[in-house]
Amino acid sequence: MSRHIVRHPNSPGRRSYSERMTTDSAASLGNTPVVADDSSTDRPPGTRAPDTRFADSNGIRIAYETFGDPVDTPVLLIMGLATQMWAWPDEFCRQLVDAGNHVVRYDNRDVGLSTHFDEAEDPKQVRVLFGLEEPPYRLTDLAKDAAGLIEALGWTSAHVVGISMGGMIAQILTLLRPDLVRSLTSISSTTGSLRVGKPRADVLRLLATTRPATDREGAIANSLAMYSKIRSPGFPAEARAGELAGMAYDRRYDPAGGRRQFSAILATPDRTAALQRVAVPTTVIHGTSDNLVNLSGGYATAAAIPGARLVTIDGMGHDLPQPLWSRLVQEVQANIIRAEDRLPAPEAEPV
Repeated sequence: MSRHIVRHPNSPGRRSYSERMTTDSAASLGNTPVVADDSSTDRPPGTRAPDTRFADSNGIRIAYETFGDPVDTPVLLIMGLATQMWAWPDEFCRQLVDAGNHVVRYDNRDVGLSTHFDEAEDPKQVRVLFGLEEPPYRLTDLAKDAAGLIEALGWTSAHVVGISMGGMIAQILTLLRPDLVRSLTSISSTTGSLRVGKPRADVLRLLATTRPATDREGAIANSLAMYSKIRSPGFPAEARAGELAGMAYDRRYDPAGGRRQFSAILATPDRTAALQRVAVPTTVIHGTSDNLVNLSGGYATAAAIPGARLVTIDGMGHDLPQPLWSRLVQEVQANIIRAEDRLPAPEAEPV
């Protein structure tokens, strides 16, 4: 019969998460192969990657991929508007795995391989903005999708990281289901207030005037046109931006789905007052050169959440440039450690 030592969470024998990560976990990662996803973005066009899995959540089907060992700390990555989960780069996910985490990225509804609302009417966005037309769904529904995915994965809770619209979803998830969220990292996002986080005029004009592509080349051209406006000027441009846009087209191209997501953003009320209820450790990250969601959105988010830590990055736009991956992982991991050190230690440890 094995023996167990039972410790009270506040007993002197308890070690913090950060202490455990520098001893037990570091030793374990050094001696035990991590069950990491070997996928890469070099995938055959038009095919489903073999590691893509599906979960039923909130009445729809969610496509997701995992990196790392399921026994490690759970981290959920939420992507932004009209963007597939592959925009969380594989190597970025692996760096989070190397820090001791089990990482899941997924396609939001109406993008990639998750459920598409093809039968819904195309919303008129100006009417949605002024409350004259009901969108097919709201950001609250996307937050419920995330909550259902966490539960379908068998996680009791997770550290949630969202970028752009994904940051909005992460904020709403934290408000709707605080029991499922251990920490919140909001990147390049905003509060929903129309006073902050506004796009630069030329970016807004491009958003409003770009017509859906009718073929692969047109979709790539549209993507590159937007990328040129919102990329990080302080860092080298993504050399494979066009190739990645083509891969996204091959996987599933649905500009109407993007419009439905945008209508969900427009229909969602200002969260500024509600964000004062967020009680989990929060880090807000924003680039000083973000032309799509102005830096004021990051300032407002951090100001609204009690105890939030604001990190501004010079030269960062509205993307995830490779030179910043390590910095971003460090910031996310620091927030995870803050949260884990607040959690009670396991009641029993085998000897």
